[in-house]
Amino acid sequence: MIEIFLLIVFIILILLVTNIRIVTQASAYVLERVGKFEKVWGVGIHFKIPFIDRVAKKVNLKEQVVDFPPQPVITKDNVTMQIDTVVFFQITDPQAYAYGVDNPIMAIEKLTATTLRNIIGAMDLDQTLTSREVINSNMRTSLDVATDPWGIKVKRVELKNIIPPEAIRNAMEKQMKAERERRESILKAEGEKKSTILVAEGKKESAILEAEAEKQAAILRAEAEKERKIKEAEGQAEAIKVVQLANAEGIRYLREAGADDAVLTIKKLEAFEKAANGNATKIIIPSEIQGVAGLAKSVGEIVK
Repeated sequence: MIEIFLLIVFIILILLVTNIRIVTQASAYVLERVGKFEKVWGVGIHFKIPFIDRVAKKVNLKEQVVDFPPQPVITKDNVTMQIDTVVFFQITDPQAYAYGVDNPIMAIEKLTATTLRNIIGAMDLDQTLTSREVINSNMRTSLDVATDPWGIKVKRVELKNIIPPEAIRNAMEKQMKAERERRESILKAEGEKKSTILVAEGKKESAILEAEAEKQAAILRAEAEKERKIKEAEGQAEAIKVVQLANAEGIRYLREAGADDAVLTIKKLEAFEKAANGNATKIIIPSEIQGVAGLAKSVGEIVK
């Protein structure tokens, strides 16, 4: 009896241990009781009834990312290209996720392909290549609405690669090359234009500076010539002043020595003699001096 009891206790302990479940963070367990949904286990320790309860699905509540292979799509202007997408999603309702769709990942992939074809089919090639943000936003909105009954929240959709046909790629490369060459020519022309303007402005400024320098030099030369003439005139005036002072001093000495009118007249004659030695062609002698000159001549003859 004791052995049977111990065996029963051992079996019960094994059942208890094997039916304990620990749900970790960012996870959820969908529990069924007798084949029917019972509840969703959150984080913590849980116990299920042996042979009655069953964990139907373990759900990852973290944000997940799925990279889908390239899908062929046709644009509005009938260009076929390959586009691969990356979808970021998160499971928000474990019950709806477990019972909403059989294979959620495959369902999202097919839904992404059809949504992408619908959006690209309404756009031409140029719009497709330049409207990534618009396509991403439209796809995220459409997928989020479609996957809501499945308990899935689409966070973000990104177009990973847009691969046009080879002929289109070659044409685009030629167009880009031509555009780069055009920009290079424009930049080169603008550089030459600026260089020409700078050279012309430099020559203009140089001519202005040369003219200004010549003007200043002429002003300085004129001022120097003016100073020279002033100094020369001052020198001549000073010389005349000295001569006049000397004459005045000589006259003063003669008067102090008691010279009479005859001596003074002879001095005047000497002054006229000096004047005659100059460049003058005519000399006017006063009458009183002429008489004295005759008298002096007569006296000279008597002496001889």
